[in-house]
Amino acid sequence: MSAAAGAAKAPSASLRDVTNRWWTDVKSGELGSLPIIVGLIIIAIVFQTQNDRFLTAGNFVNLIVQSAAYTTIAMGIVFVLLLGEIDLSVGYVSGVAGVIATVLLIPDGNEVPTVVAILAALGAGAAIGAFHGILFAKVGIPSFVVTLAGLIAWNGVVLLLIGSRGTVILQDDFIIDLANGFLSEGTAWLLMLVCVALYAGTQLNEIRVRRKAGLEQEPYLLPALRVAALAIALGIVVYVANQDRGIPYVGVLVAALLVFWSFILGRTRFGRYVYAVGGNAEAARRAGINVDRIRIYVFAICSLMAAVGGIILASRLRSVDTNAGGGSILLYSIAAAVIGGTSLFGGRGHIKSALLGALVIASIDNGLGLLGLGSGEKFVITGGVLLLAVTVDSVSRRRQTQAGRL
Repeated sequence: MSAAAGAAKAPSASLRDVTNRWWTDVKSGELGSLPIIVGLIIIAIVFQTQNDRFLTAGNFVNLIVQSAAYTTIAMGIVFVLLLGEIDLSVGYVSGVAGVIATVLLIPDGNEVPTVVAILAALGAGAAIGAFHGILFAKVGIPSFVVTLAGLIAWNGVVLLLIGSRGTVILQDDFIIDLANGFLSEGTAWLLMLVCVALYAGTQLNEIRVRRKAGLEQEPYLLPALRVAALAIALGIVVYVANQDRGIPYVGVLVAALLVFWSFILGRTRFGRYVYAVGGNAEAARRAGINVDRIRIYVFAICSLMAAVGGIILASRLRSVDTNAGGGSILLYSIAAAVIGGTSLFGGRGHIKSALLGALVIASIDNGLGLLGLGSGEKFVITGGVLLLAVTVDSVSRRRQTQAGRL
């Protein structure tokens, strides 16, 4: 049979069929991003009724900047959680990276070019993660123990790097602008149009590939609705942000990382291997996957993203000090990945989980701040939301098991 004939006989689903499948998945426990989206809507309504400054353009831009570091670090955490493991060191790994970049750029006659400082910080993060991964995969030390030791050790490295300086002021304009610079109005709209056009191209290519392979076709209205939804969402973001300072550079960076890592997890052999190892490591090994290598790479990616988050934090604060990487960074980053929908049991989750979870964390932190509440209330409420997210995940897995989907 020719390719053309095969394509002509490719089955096609209706929009009702797709909707019915989605609803069947929801009833069987496959909730996807639905709980977190509902949660964000509830958070917005509650805080807006308590303080009318919450849903303003200025606060919206603040949320983008405030959530950026948590989002990037949580992206790395998603990879580790997909293996069913944990990394407790990411907070101070981010601190090490931020301090390295800042110290190397001190204008004392020994400063290095900005790109060298950034590469050194990112390289240090990746090397730390690979070291953790080797201890876990090759030596057999549990990831909890390895990264707990790392949490303590890298805290010490931060103190050693800072030395007697106390607080080091960041004096590099490029890194400062990362979290404090903004796109012009025209550039933001142009970038939005480019993103929508590229996404439309991927949807058309997906249709072409499925038709060529003789696979079931989605109703053409569905890809069109996806493109329209993205255009509306990005249009709202750009319009609202332009009412204040504009789209922050760091927002563009986070979006680019989101697309890149989503592609890696969803469209590459490495991504499939990560899910396979997280789902059943022994089965993956018997299938010929180098499980140890995947684990080492995953921990390296996690610490690399922590390093990116550390640079973003240094940019936002315009300085680093002996507490760099401390405080709530670790807790919020892990909570963001879990609240966003990544399973603690391994094998289930997406990079978008990091973004959605970080938005929840930042929204709660920001909203409670506007209400004048302190850290105690923030931690209690964030802990409750985290517990609720894990409960939803556990119930979802139980329902999927009963439905024969796990």
